Parts: sequence; C-alpha cells; structure tokens
Amino acid sequence: MEPVITIHNLSKNYGTKQVLKDVNLEIFPGQIIGYIGPNGAGKSTTVKILTGVIQDYEGEVTVAGMNLRDNILDIKKMIGYVPELAELYDLLTPREYLTFIGKLYHLPDPVIESRSEKMLDSFGLLPNIDQRMDSFSKGMRQKVLITAGLLHNPSIVILDEPLSGLDANAVLLVKELLQVLKQEGKTIFYCSHMMDVVEKVSDRIVLIDKGEIVANGTISELRMETGDSLEQIFAKLTSADNAGRKADEFAAAFSEQNNNSDL
Repeated sequence: MEPVITIHNLSKNYGTKQVLKDVNLEIFPGQIIGYIGPNGAGKSTTVKILTGVIQDYEGEVTVAGMNLRDNILDIKKMIGYVPELAELYDLLTPREYLTFIGKLYHLPDPVIESRSEKMLDSFGLLPNIDQRMDSFSKGMRQKVLITAGLLHNPSIVILDEPLSGLDANAVLLVKELLQVLKQEGKTIFYCSHMMDVVEKVSDRIVLIDKGEIVANGTISELRMETGDSLEQIFAKLTSADNAGRKADEFAAAFSEQNNNSDL
C-alpha cells in the first residue's frame, strides 16, 4: 500500500529558531495517526504546512502522489481541517455558516442543506441551526467547527484538539465517528494533549519533541520496552518526568506568600 501522505526532510525556521528538523513520516490510508508532543514541539507548524497555511518550508511533502507546493488547491479539496482555535462568524447562524463553507467547496445547495441538518442533528444542534452563534457556548461552537471540517466529505481529516469544550456525550460521538471514518478508508491526523484519548483511538502514535520525531509506532510497540502508559512514555521521552518536582515548586509559591503575610 502506498502512503497517502509522505513527509521527507521537512524543516521550518522562524528566524533563527528551528521548529522542525528534518522530519520524515509516512501516513497510510485508513489510519488514525496520533500526533503528540509538548507545547512548542512543532505540532501546529506541521499541521499548518499540511493544510497549506505555511508554504515557505524546506523539504518535500506529497499528498496522494501530488507535491504539496505544486498542487496546493487540489490537495486542500481533499483535506478537512478542524483547528483548535478558530473564529466563527458570530453574526451568522450555523445554517448560514455551513452554507458558506459548502459553497467554498462547490457543493450543491441540496447537499449542503441535507448534510448540515443531519450532522448537526447528530450533535443535538438541529434546534439551533437558525440561531445566531454569538450566543453559543464553546462546545456548541466546536460542534459547528467539526461539522464544517467534514461537510465536504474529505479523504484526509486533520483534527487539532477536536474535543475541546465538548460534553461527555459529544466526546463519545466523536470517538465513534473517528472509527467510522477510518472504516471508510479516510486518513485521520489527530493532534491532542489528551493522552488517554490518543492512546485509545490511534492506530499509530507519532511523538515529536523540539522539532524532531522521537517515537513512531503503535501503542503496543511503544510499550514493548517499558510497559508504561502513553502518558508515562510521553514524560520520559520529552524530559517531563520531573513534573512532580515542578508541581512542588509551583505549590511552594503559595507557602512563600503565606509566610510573607505573617511578617
């Protein structure tokens, strides 16, 4: 099987700071890839390159056999992207917003209407479809963003903290949805800090730290040597195993303040 995404010697600098360092990665159709790492590791930069937001990088990225630089518009049509933070047009209703998104992908009006209503109904948002979004909670907004990212039925889905703000029932729905999309042969690139979710839903886990991939394998392969949970593996490989000491130092700030108040 040929990889649907191939990343070869990918590097990116912001001024003198190198945020990606010769990253090499192959992603195959029908896989859920858990892409994890500490803040500043290079996850968001990777996502921005894959989605065409950043185009000045070194190395080569191919998607479905097409060079990303040379076929950016064709590749964007294949990708559904749910960002961690996105600005919705608050004065629009979900129906208006999804109609706008659908037209960007040249979907027929009946298809936009049918998909919007069915997808929002699954999230329990159909009664709010004609309500302005300036009154929506974070979770409601996130449900609209997920719907917008999947509306055009993309073959590649890139999710950046998709569960942010969702209630428990919606989280369960998204987890089940990921499995359905996988069974349909879609490729899912899943970025998150929620280790327990990544561990459960991912076929393969890629751990990036300081711009370099430090682990790449199934959870069983990553556990083979240590038997640790993904959270423990993450801590060891990203030098975060001193979290307990740092927590003590953080809490000590309160003690210091209390001592000073007694003077």
